[in-house]
Amino acid sequence: MNLRDLAYLRAVAAFEHFGRASERCHVSQPTLSGQIKKLEEELGVTLFERTNKSVRPTPVGAEIAAIAARALEAADDIRRAAAAHRDPLAGPTRLGLIPTIAPWLVPGLLPEVDRHLPHLDLTLLEEMTEPLTRRLLDGDLDAAVIATAPEERGLAEIPLYDEPFWFAIPRGHPLETAQRIRATDIDPTELLLLSEGHCFRDQALSFCHRARPDAAVRADTRATSVETVMNLVSAGHGTTLVPATAVARGYWMTDAGILARPIEGATPGSTAPEASRRVRLVHRAASPRTDLMRALAAAIRATLPNLVRPLAA
Repeated sequence: MNLRDLAYLRAVAAFEHFGRASERCHVSQPTLSGQIKKLEEELGVTLFERTNKSVRPTPVGAEIAAIAARALEAADDIRRAAAAHRDPLAGPTRLGLIPTIAPWLVPGLLPEVDRHLPHLDLTLLEEMTEPLTRRLLDGDLDAAVIATAPEERGLAEIPLYDEPFWFAIPRGHPLETAQRIRATDIDPTELLLLSEGHCFRDQALSFCHRARPDAAVRADTRATSVETVMNLVSAGHGTTLVPATAVARGYWMTDAGILARPIEGATPGSTAPEASRRVRLVHRAASPRTDLMRALAAAIRATLPNLVRPLAA
């Protein structure tokens, strides 16, 4: 038994499919299947129930796969500890970002990393909060930028910034001449939202329900990205809430016929948290790369526009 075998075991348990697991491990399916069979023979137990349509861990297989995942994470921690000792701010680093942050943070972050962390080999991954959190816990990511407090044990966070929501409308909208928008001005039946699974959708819904508890939110249109929602707004199909960084970086909005207005009580430092979100850098609490996490947080804060409020470390 070796770490490679444990990685194969973890992958098959996660995907419940030999083909997808072999792709993840960058080996052929027969090779992976053969190694799993050898591991079963070595341990003297059946790790997976195999049928023509599925592969499922047996009870003991699920238990051993969980132990294997912890062992692989520990092995990664050993490598990272050694690398951190050699140079705390160098080496391969995998950073995840949610889709409602990545498009406006990454363009400024990469030059900042190149300037101040020149020996860092940064790999970026854009996914929603739940899979990013799972990848963090599994050791597939070193850190993630998300907009909800982590609930899972074993994770730590560094607050980055508080970000207000802005209200986006098409030209010709009845609120076009308003310079600031009150929460009660927003008609939830016009509001275009992201699809299920986006934390920004949940935060927008919470804001709407607090502002107008009796109003029903529009449910006929849901999009997978802020850009899609904004294109629908541009075409006159509704209104939406957008994060302030999207407004600050969204130089295309005026050309697209979109107007963005601040919401009263949603300015940085206000007492209306339901009209804003807190963005944080999350990492494993046991990570040996705490100096790097702080350096990444500083690099992110250095790129922020004036529309958000950076938070002290």
